[in-house]
Order: sequence, then C-alpha cells, then structure tokens
Amino acid sequence: MNRIEKRMEELQKNNEKAFITYMTAGLPDMERMKELIKAQEEAGTDVVELGIPFSDPTADGPVIQDASYRSICRGTNLKKVFTAVEELRKDCEIPLIFMMYYNTILYYGVDAFAQKCAEVGVDGLIVPDLPKEEQDELTDALADVKNAPILIQLVAPVSCNRVPMILENARGYVYCVSSMGVTGQAATFHKNVRNYLESVKAVSKIPVMMGFGIRTAADVENLKDTIDGCIVGTYFIELMEENYYNLDVAKEYIRTFKRELNA
Repeated sequence: MNRIEKRMEELQKNNEKAFITYMTAGLPDMERMKELIKAQEEAGTDVVELGIPFSDPTADGPVIQDASYRSICRGTNLKKVFTAVEELRKDCEIPLIFMMYYNTILYYGVDAFAQKCAEVGVDGLIVPDLPKEEQDELTDALADVKNAPILIQLVAPVSCNRVPMILENARGYVYCVSSMGVTGQAATFHKNVRNYLESVKAVSKIPVMMGFGIRTAADVENLKDTIDGCIVGTYFIELMEENYYNLDVAKEYIRTFKRELNA
C-alpha cells in the first residue's frame, strides 16, 4: 500500500473527505516549490498533484497553460523535478502525484521513468492523454518495479458505459472530471453532474474525487454526499500568483477549505 492508498484509507476510517491540490512544478522556483509542498502537508492537504510542464497541455485551461509555459522558460524539466522530489522526501511524506503528458514519459524512456519514480518517491501518475486502451506499455513498466507509482484513472461525463472498464483494477482514487473541456472553468459543472457522479460512485471500489473548476468548498456543498473529496488546481495557482506564493495564505486557504469540506 503506497502513500495515496494509505491516506485514502485513513480518511475513510475517520469519515473525512479528501482535499487535493494541483500545482505546477518549478513555480515560483524549485526551492520555493518544495517549501509550498511542505506547507501544504502542514496545513492538511491530503495529496498534491504536481504538474510536469509540457509545451502542449491539451487538458489544461489558460491559467495552467501559462504556468506551464513560465515554468519551462525558467528551465524546469523532468530530471530537475525528480531531483527536487528526492530532496523533498528527506523530510516530507505527503502523497505526491505527477500529472503529465505521455510524450514526456516516452522521451525519458518508459522503463527508466517507472524506475526513477520509485527511486525518488513519486506515489502516483495522472496522464490525461493516455486512454485506458493505450495504457499497457506504462502499466507493464510500472508492474515490473517495486514501489512504483500507481496510475490514477480519469473519467468524464462522456465516459458513460466505459466507466466499469476504466475502473477495473484501478487504484488510489478515481478522478472525475466535472465539466466538459479544459481546467479552470469556475464551477461550471456538467448539467448532469450529480447523475454522472452517482453512476461512477455506484461502480467504483475506490474513492471518487471531483475536479475541474472548483474554487471553494461551497462549490461542492450540494454534491458532498456523492463524492469522497475534491481537487483544486487553477484557483490554487491563481491564489499563489496573486499573493506571491505566500505560505501563510496557502495554509489558511487549505485549512479553511478542508474544515468547510468536512463540516
């Protein structure tokens, strides 16, 4: 059982909802990125999704695209992120997920990538442009490595009858995309979001997380009975940018969100 699964189990035992954040690797720089991750652990974030910058992020809206571009311009690459995570793991145990595109993994080498993730302490992977039918190369590589990260599955309102197939043997949690299109759409959820989430919940053996467009706990207040937690990305990046990556601002936001989410 890796860190993600352990945290999910602890939350379920305590009847608590998970709060997960997304942030772009390398911003505002590598050192302060590590400080921000540690601050989130202190404040109670359950999992951090760390976006690996990519030149053509097809699932991301303007805010995350811009963050990815700025990080690349500052020299961020996968090797540097691996080094930062390895350093972070000396005194930080928060579950970490790489959210990234498959080209980056292919360029690094699939087998070498799986091995390196295990070595430095990456707990999970989200690969938005890798559908279930094309995951075998990556899942085979991960299966061959001890302590390899788990692959988090994404489902969307259009997944419909594919959900049971997508979630077969899924681990960690299922990431439910709550709207059509890209990230950062300010709580403009799919019109049938409740039915969609309930249908995923009915077949999922693992916790169900809701993401895309969430800013505050109030955004999911009417859906808390159908989800096990939620993910905030675009708004968290905006908040950090507006406040110059102030750690106290980050901690206050996280504590408030988690308290209200579990009220």
